[in-house]
Amino acid sequence: MNNNVLTSSLADAMVRVTEEAAIAAARLAGRGDEKKADAAAVDAMRSAFNAVDFKGRVVIGEGERDEAPMLYIGEEVGTGKGPEIDIALDPLEGTTLTAKAMANACAVLAIAPRGGLLHAPDTYMDKLAIGPGYPEGIVSLDKSPADNIRALAKHAGRAVEDMTVCVLDRPRHQEIIDSLRSAGARIALISDGDVAGVIATTDPATGIDMYVGQGGAPEGVLAAAALKCVGGQMFGRLVFRNEDEKKRAARTGITDFDKTYSLNELASGETVFCATGVTPGSLLDGVSVKDGRVHTHTLVMTSTDGMVRNVRSARKA
Repeated sequence: MNNNVLTSSLADAMVRVTEEAAIAAARLAGRGDEKKADAAAVDAMRSAFNAVDFKGRVVIGEGERDEAPMLYIGEEVGTGKGPEIDIALDPLEGTTLTAKAMANACAVLAIAPRGGLLHAPDTYMDKLAIGPGYPEGIVSLDKSPADNIRALAKHAGRAVEDMTVCVLDRPRHQEIIDSLRSAGARIALISDGDVAGVIATTDPATGIDMYVGQGGAPEGVLAAAALKCVGGQMFGRLVFRNEDEKKRAARTGITDFDKTYSLNELASGETVFCATGVTPGSLLDGVSVKDGRVHTHTLVMTSTDGMVRNVRSARKA
């Protein structure tokens, strides 16, 4: 890693940050209170950040300052000593999943040197993601989902029927689902947590070949930071429902409202990505308590060396 900015010690510190958030949220898993679980994760994440020697700035967070008093966009965290770092975060990706004790909730963050992450507004984004190993130019947001999965299958030397696409289970995605099924592809529908859905394309063990759909733009930047570490591809295009959302985008410096962003535009700098499981999922084990110790499972990726680590920790309960 770059010892001047994204040091290995800083990456390890980010593991501790997501661990703390995940443990705090897991205590409220299955209790039916999304807001309380989210607040617990946010408080724990902020406290952990403020113990780290860096000048952290939240660029993807819990909304604008007046709308979200905790870890809002623009908030400064850390001790104020050390490198200047931009942070994208979701203290609890999957609040509903946690409240219902369902799979795939996690605490997520990505860091990059100052200016290295797109300051995406809190709007929707059309997203398309694939894992590593494919040449550029074979998939596009301007192509139908059916054409994209056919192109992937052809390059992989597999039948389309053997390809699996992850899609967020929402009524707005019915056309996407119909297109994919017309091609014969398998569809893995998820109820929440599209960051985990995008990241699943990076791990062959999940069986996910492509992610497509519309979700939060901030989550798109988080997912792009993860994909950058392993050489995947991602495309995002902002979706605006009204003029107020366009004004919000303009405040972040966005002027081309129809632009399709590539992976390296979503995450232009070197990145560190961390995700700690809150509930058990396809990529991560959830927080568990055994023999008086709290066990966590964290996925850590670094783009400078392409390293992917699974960190399993245990501490006193």
